Amino acid sequence: MISERYSRQVLFQGIGRQGQERIQNSRVLIVGCGALGSVCAEILVRAGVGSVTIADRDYVDESNLHRQSLFTEGDWREGLPKAIAAVRHLHAINSSTSIRAEVTDVRAATIEPLIAGQAAILDGTDNFETRYLLNDASLRWNIPWVYGACVGAYGMSLAFLPHRTPCLRCLLELMPPPGSSPTCDTVGVIGPVVHLVAALESAEALKLLSGRVDQINRRLVTMDLWHNQSTFLDLSKRGPDPDCPACGRGRLEFLDGTMEARTEVLCGRNAVQITRPVPRPVEFDTIAARLAPQGTVTHNDYLLKACAGGFEIALFRDGRAIIRGTRDIEEARGIYSRFIGD
Repeated sequence: MISERYSRQVLFQGIGRQGQERIQNSRVLIVGCGALGSVCAEILVRAGVGSVTIADRDYVDESNLHRQSLFTEGDWREGLPKAIAAVRHLHAINSSTSIRAEVTDVRAATIEPLIAGQAAILDGTDNFETRYLLNDASLRWNIPWVYGACVGAYGMSLAFLPHRTPCLRCLLELMPPPGSSPTCDTVGVIGPVVHLVAALESAEALKLLSGRVDQINRRLVTMDLWHNQSTFLDLSKRGPDPDCPACGRGRLEFLDGTMEARTEVLCGRNAVQITRPVPRPVEFDTIAARLAPQGTVTHNDYLLKACAGGFEIALFRDGRAIIRGTRDIEEARGIYSRFIGD
């Protein structure tokens, strides 16, 4: 039975009664519940998606509140994990949706039970390693996923249909070198671009869930809200690349764990070492310029040292880093992702 609350959605010809019934019987996994993930979660819960699983490793911070509109000052003061805070608010928005919080780092070892039975995956992450993992999982279990990213006033989004469209590694075979891409913690981000990208992701999700795969946007959408620019890369005539390591050759290296960054606690040093699976040279000058507002940054030909977020980061030329100030591996991975990137 369809509730009156969805009447305007049912009136929309693209969804209709049959589409709404499919939405209400569908299951979605949202990986990452920061800016994009929290907005996507709210849109989909309000739309009546039957089951939403939210997986996130982080907690609500004061600096989140200007753009992560699902969270409140109370969530920050309580120090709540983002997934837990999100579920509290989403239950108040729509009590008929089943909403599950998973406070976890989504990795090769943890993704399978999260993804089982899902109709779609939405990307709310902040790093390419997890996105490549989602791409592999999508291919193995034949589940569509929607990519989204934003930083500054710039954002992009694209939907992937496994074995029907190019996958992420068809378009970008290797991860960018660590530090080559800016992050929200180094160059900032504004709220409007978050909501715009989340809206694009959620629209693609509703097409998938309502059975309108024919309406999926086969273009990579990019926009810069500050400089009033937008571009569209048409992929409609491209299928999976037979030479792609993932969908073409079947090497799901991120899902198998062979491409996962290795971490270890350094004995007696209150520090964690993070080693990239494929060492790639990093540009110290670029990274130093972005980290300068965070605190002291120095570097030579071999090593960059920076203070950021109360931690000391020692970054080597091959992307390996030592995060001093914690013995928590997940916290160290988060610091690397926030301040160095992929």
